[in-house]
Amino acid sequence: MRPFGYNEFLFILTAAQWTLALSAIAFLGGAIVGLGIALARTSTIKPLRLASTSYIQLFQGTPLLMQLFLVFFGATVLGFDVNPWAAAALGLTLNASAFLGEIWRGCIQAVPKGQWEAAGALGLRYPGRMMYVILPQAAKIALPPTVGFLVQLIKSTSLAAIIGFTELTRAGQIINNATFKPFLVFSIVAAIYFAMCWPLSLLSTYLERRLSAPAR
Repeated sequence: MRPFGYNEFLFILTAAQWTLALSAIAFLGGAIVGLGIALARTSTIKPLRLASTSYIQLFQGTPLLMQLFLVFFGATVLGFDVNPWAAAALGLTLNASAFLGEIWRGCIQAVPKGQWEAAGALGLRYPGRMMYVILPQAAKIALPPTVGFLVQLIKSTSLAAIIGFTELTRAGQIINNATFKPFLVFSIVAAIYFAMCWPLSLLSTYLERRLSAPAR
């Protein structure tokens, strides 16, 4: 057992950058796939709607922890050598894409029907209709829940510790095992999570109030 000092605190703080990096990769990857899922969910092509609905139900209906296990250990079974970093990034990306896809599907469908009809009256085909009329309006609606989901995604990265990825929670476990001061160590870990998530929560609340306020 060793005392908790500056080096131990620095190790935990440094691990926070990996939490942020993992969150960023999962969010960006989830956004790309999620947009495709949202467009498929609102498509007029039935097979696309069914496939995207099944995808969402699969990832929303199973625990994220199980998804990380399946990606990490499943890749080994299939003959691929996947390190914890890649497995965590892929698992969180797939999970995030399902939630973002459903969030954005709701935002697309929240655009007033008259806007769809107006775009059709202008002779715009589906790609042009979505790009120039529907998606810009849906993006405004989607900002608050998307930022709110990012907060949840940052906290969800803590599950990556289970497959051996050294992010903030895993760093706390390592230092706790060396110092045997769980209250101090995990209080610091919790404070760092709070420092990362609280500003985003405030931003989400601000955007929700700002965008829902009636125009003057």
